[in-house]
Amino acid sequence: MSNFSKTLDLLNRAMDVSMLRGEVYADNLANKDVPNWKRSDVNFEASLKKALLSENYRPVFQMARQDGRHVTNWSQMDYREVQPRRVLDYLSTYDTNGNNVDPEEEFNKILKNQMQYTLYAQAAAFEYGQVSLVLRA
Repeated sequence: MSNFSKTLDLLNRAMDVSMLRGEVYADNLANKDVPNWKRSDVNFEASLKKALLSENYRPVFQMARQDGRHVTNWSQMDYREVQPRRVLDYLSTYDTNGNNVDPEEEFNKILKNQMQYTLYAQAAAFEYGQVSLVLRA
């Protein structure tokens, strides 16, 4: 896979995750007054980073497996198989009714998410602009 297509694939996936985050944050905000509502968030970047690092990393010591059911100490991951996970936050509290949605924090997360989406879109447009520039020459 070329660097260009991998970059665009990663940007596309990041934009998809950003859209999912927007939905999750809007859902949190819409339920800020519901008793015992637990806010959700989306985990993706840490798993993606782990998968990308596994592409160029091989441990010095690898355990041999005698049986397919044995656990390995390392396996290469394909970044395209990493999926975003929606997780509930059971640990934080905000209101006495058991709800843990802080509206100000959610608004800040929505704003940050919108700025990240814009950045991803601009990066994708730049990549396509570079190709267009080469094709015109």
